[in-house]
Amino acid sequence: MQILKTISQLREFRSKCSGSVGFVPTMGALHAGHAELIKSSVTQNDHTIVSIFVNPTQFLAGEDLNRYPRTPEVDEIYSKDEPKVIAPKELSSVLEGHSRPGHFDGVCTILTKFFNLIKPTNAYFGKKDTQQLLIVENMVKSLFMYINIIGVDIVRSSDGLALSSRNSYLNDDELAQALKLSRSLMKASNLIKANQLNSIEIKKSMSSILEPLKVDYIEIVDKNLKQIENIELGNSIILVAAYVGNTRLIDNLWV
Repeated sequence: MQILKTISQLREFRSKCSGSVGFVPTMGALHAGHAELIKSSVTQNDHTIVSIFVNPTQFLAGEDLNRYPRTPEVDEIYSKDEPKVIAPKELSSVLEGHSRPGHFDGVCTILTKFFNLIKPTNAYFGKKDTQQLLIVENMVKSLFMYINIIGVDIVRSSDGLALSSRNSYLNDDELAQALKLSRSLMKASNLIKANQLNSIEIKKSMSSILEPLKVDYIEIVDKNLKQIENIELGNSIILVAAYVGNTRLIDNLWV
């Protein structure tokens, strides 16, 4: 393993890579979910590059940039007055984008920089950040980038909690409350298996399980993030965002 701390070091390393290159972008605070992304890349590529960068442009004012768990700092990625890559409006203005306007512009900007530097064959993203995954797929397709975007299934703890760097903010009581997110999705899954496909009824059942958490949204959409009245098997995603204490968590289920 090599640790590269500058753009020049990265470029030199990349110039010596022959064969396929996998890329795993992270913001540090690595956990087993990241490990699964890295494992997928290592098994599918000749070389794997993992970035660790807490990207300031995807945090909104008042969010947890300053306390976000991190390891190394990177200080040469951004310059002043540089252009941004704007995320597609239809995909980025709903769900996370509605709650965090501008967030996905920051995501697309930093990923474009890394994609240009690394020129990966394949890039790996967790399905926990489903909207991000779909937006990146759209960006790569729209900008004619020769990169395969690969989604990797959510990694969960033994009790069902989706792994997240923000879980480190939670105390024991809050960790127990956080299980309501995955349990609400399990309830939705069971309803669908029982042939309950109506979105309103599914969301109503999920809401009751999430009480008394402050829910940001529960949405049932197709793979274009359009709201749907009924589950379309093979083309539906159920997403939930809620606050556990002061910590905002997200989870989802692909149906």
